Amino acid sequence: MNKTVLAAIIVVIAMLGFTYVAVGSAGGMGGEGDWVNKLAVVGAVVLVIVTAFVVTKYVRQMQFDRASGKLADENWDGIGEYKNELPFGWAVIFLGMTIWAIWYFLAGYPVNAYSQIGEYNEEVAAHDAKFEAQYANMDDATLKEMGGSIFIVQCAPCHGLQADGMDGKAADLNHRIAEASIKHVVQNGSNNQLLGMEMPMPDRNGLMNANTGALVTDAEIDAVAKYVAGGMKGTAGADVFAGTCAACHGPDGKGMDMVAPNIAEFNPTLVANVLKHGKKGSIGQMPAFNNLTEVQVKALGAYVTGLSK
Repeated sequence: MNKTVLAAIIVVIAMLGFTYVAVGSAGGMGGEGDWVNKLAVVGAVVLVIVTAFVVTKYVRQMQFDRASGKLADENWDGIGEYKNELPFGWAVIFLGMTIWAIWYFLAGYPVNAYSQIGEYNEEVAAHDAKFEAQYANMDDATLKEMGGSIFIVQCAPCHGLQADGMDGKAADLNHRIAEASIKHVVQNGSNNQLLGMEMPMPDRNGLMNANTGALVTDAEIDAVAKYVAGGMKGTAGADVFAGTCAACHGPDGKGMDMVAPNIAEFNPTLVANVLKHGKKGSIGQMPAFNNLTEVQVKALGAYVTGLSK
């Protein structure tokens, strides 16, 4: 027996054995009536055998066959091409695989057929619905307790267990907003993702101080950033805020619906919008968290809101 053929047979046996062990250990052979998974295993076996056959055939051709026939008229740098007929075996295999693929997608495994992923998604949806109904009317203490548990899993990897931002890795949630973040937004503007809308806040070139009738200056930006980050206390920076920011954020900084976010304190609506849309700021990009249920978002909102208080 030729060494190439023998090697192909050994490879096929090894691959089939590996497939059997891998699929069997994962439960992929399927139980009674689970013909879709069984069909997939049959397809894998056929692919292994066909691949080994084709590779062996053409390797042997490269070893022993000699080109013959009529050369095509065209050539490239003196290298021509023979006018050989399409190999019959290759054509049969190609046609067979095409028919298999069409049948598999249209009849063998239609869109509405059983699938393990579909079953998992249905179970998750049913569990989420049960969870939402069970915890729909929690008291504040239970809501914050749940929020704390979710925070440890979803938020603490970046914000830290104490929500202190882990030395600038993420925002410090014990305070509503940092001075650096305020300067970043004033200088660069914002698309108001915190509100779930695309009406932008202009950058510094579009921010007019009504008290002076001119665009905000570097000194005014520094002053208003310290004022807001300091909890909007004292007088330094208060006049800049009143003349530049209060028109949208309100005189108390608590924002206006669909106009500007609350920059004075966290509230559940603000937290929910950040979780839904993500946030881009001076530190970097926080992704959206769309894997949370409404109750979980509400619980996180209650927990984070309570941190700064």
